[in-house]
Amino acid sequence: MREQSELRAIIFDLGGVVIDSPLHAIAGYERELGIPNGFVNRLVVETGPAGAWSRLERGEIDRGTFERDFDAECRTGGHTLSAREMMRRIGECGPRPSMLRAIDRLRTADFLVAALTNNWIDESAPSDAPHELNNVFHVVIESAKTGLRKPDPRIYELACQELGIEPQQAVFLDDIGRNLKAARALGMQTIKVDAPEPALTALSELVGIDLV
Repeated sequence: MREQSELRAIIFDLGGVVIDSPLHAIAGYERELGIPNGFVNRLVVETGPAGAWSRLERGEIDRGTFERDFDAECRTGGHTLSAREMMRRIGECGPRPSMLRAIDRLRTADFLVAALTNNWIDESAPSDAPHELNNVFHVVIESAKTGLRKPDPRIYELACQELGIEPQQAVFLDDIGRNLKAARALGMQTIKVDAPEPALTALSELVGIDLV
């Protein structure tokens, strides 16, 4: 199966794929405040590359500046929330055991595995500190350290360069459609992750080993 597919690498998003979804944490906070579901996500998309969220994920601003600017963007968008509280809740998201087991099986089967994540700098850690899941993957690509964020094609190309592969040799898993669209445009196979088990079933079919 592996020779037929010519797949060499599996690239995972973290939040919403390997780690519990931050979108769920945000949705819970929106419900508590009586804010329309999806408000934060729409705001992030609408403010685009110049918005506070995008600047944070490219490592251009610190958390304090983000919290101030994102609070202001929310007020302009018609709703009030605390970016600090929202980020605290996101920080409580933990790894999904089923995904970690699948990654271990992929490594045992000699597939390359990488993380490709939009994230922000942990200001409590040294600037050169590795990601907490660094030992799980062969390569970890973080938006805040590269200055690039999904769906910018350059961050996918960087992941492939670090792995020593062509995009056509990779499968990419993400929970956000626009990030998957950019990966497909480069030639990657993609899997949308709404829940771990269906995604791992689909990945099992591609790689020819049972990951569920």
